[in-house]
Amino acid sequence: MRHDLSVNIRPWRYLAGMVLSGCLLAGAALAEPFRASGVVMAEPSGPVISRYIFGQFSEHLGRGIYEGIWVGPDSRIPNVRGIRSDVVGALKAIHVPVVRWPGGCFADEYNWRDGIGPRSKRPARKNNWWAGSPETNAFGTHEYFDFVEQIGADAYVSMNVGASTPTEMRQWVEYMTSEAEDTLAQERRRNGRDKPWPVKFIGIGNEYWGCGGKMTPQQYARDFMRFTAFYHPQPGQAATRVAVGAKNGLTGWTDAVMAEALENMDALSVHYYTSPTGNVDVTKPATGFDAQDWADTFVQTLKMDEYVSAHSRVMDAHDPQKRVALFIDEWGTWYTVEPGTDPGHLYQQNSLRDALVAAVNFDIFIRHADRVRMANIAQTVNVLQSLILTRGPQMVLTPTYYAYQMYVPFQEATALPLRLAAPDIKVGTTWMPSLSGVAARATNGDYLVALSNLSPHDAVEMRLDLRDLHVQAISAQILTADDMDAHNDFGRSDTVKPHTFDEARLENGYLVVMQPAKSLIVLTLK
Repeated sequence: MRHDLSVNIRPWRYLAGMVLSGCLLAGAALAEPFRASGVVMAEPSGPVISRYIFGQFSEHLGRGIYEGIWVGPDSRIPNVRGIRSDVVGALKAIHVPVVRWPGGCFADEYNWRDGIGPRSKRPARKNNWWAGSPETNAFGTHEYFDFVEQIGADAYVSMNVGASTPTEMRQWVEYMTSEAEDTLAQERRRNGRDKPWPVKFIGIGNEYWGCGGKMTPQQYARDFMRFTAFYHPQPGQAATRVAVGAKNGLTGWTDAVMAEALENMDALSVHYYTSPTGNVDVTKPATGFDAQDWADTFVQTLKMDEYVSAHSRVMDAHDPQKRVALFIDEWGTWYTVEPGTDPGHLYQQNSLRDALVAAVNFDIFIRHADRVRMANIAQTVNVLQSLILTRGPQMVLTPTYYAYQMYVPFQEATALPLRLAAPDIKVGTTWMPSLSGVAARATNGDYLVALSNLSPHDAVEMRLDLRDLHVQAISAQILTADDMDAHNDFGRSDTVKPHTFDEARLENGYLVVMQPAKSLIVLTLK
């Protein structure tokens, strides 16, 4: 069985993964690792990889905000103005570029006035989308901007469109951004903030096809045009206006919204979640899975490339100059919640499998960097494929966190062609690619290569042609573990973390890498 999965996705040729040289049965006793080859070329270079591809999403959901980010200024957990310091330190360390807030579905029932003024006087609400949990509104506009400023990120604020009005949106924007002496700016000053905040991105609603109002794309396009008509930014402070796009591969929505609202949008969002079953409503556990679940998860997450390609083609028909960006502003794995936790709080463990899922998706976004200019994983802390887990004063960094850490050098790097030839593998009853990878030139001039061996059982001997790069020295890190579901937990937080990788060498302009099964390697080439 042979497949040619190479894709010409830009004027330069990028063979994204797998011109297959044969098939392997994962788990079989092999005398030697399977072999793969490839070439990295310095030219023609591709687009700049936006740092926003490595963005975050934090919704008022479960323990994502409360306990995860906000503990309150009187907490014994170390904090700065109520925002827990360990989480801030961890996010600063991976250069988080942007945080989308306050939702999600929560955004379309959020009244921004509930979250300003003295916290003791803020109204308590019921979170109707997420288990009916109490919403104290202790974390509101001022706390959100304090948080993003502490971690050094930009603001992406989602407006309530489904249950609100353009007037309420205009007033919130004015409250956040006005430099004048108007009433809303003065109210912000009385609440403790003199200078306006920069709002880099503004989301006009969320999931209008679902929790945002169950609209048709034509209905949403008219609402989008109506709301953006009343968006009046301060001079020089215009935010990127993000329109609600489709879920999964529903390109009809993209086509209809682009046709009616193209002139007023700067970006269009798409949401896609990975489940081993292909259905987030009937999914499987985050740990304790077998090799079949491993393979099914990767087959499902690789659909991201199919969906991004399909939406990009539709956008190209309306916007051949690629002015409008594609934002994947909700993505990640979705499993059953951990035993004993509230199903509506979406708390799940995070294993080595998730780290490799993250790497595969990073690679897809990088290959489409001409159109994909933001991606926001769901979610930052304690929800779905989170980077961080907290329990009281304890904090755990997940394998997904370390995947983000390893890809930091790719932020604002220039994509380079990487051609790979590697076999498909059969895991259980499922055929899947064995490798994923990307290459880039970092802002400091170094070359970068990320390689993920997706086989749960077999190592790969990779031979990469680097003669076009004139490499003099290499260094590398690896993320791997003995078990497919290896994960970090409270009391054993170092089970899965990056280590120096020494099984790579240069031979006459070629890079020879002996890469273990189920591993991510990022190489820096001097």
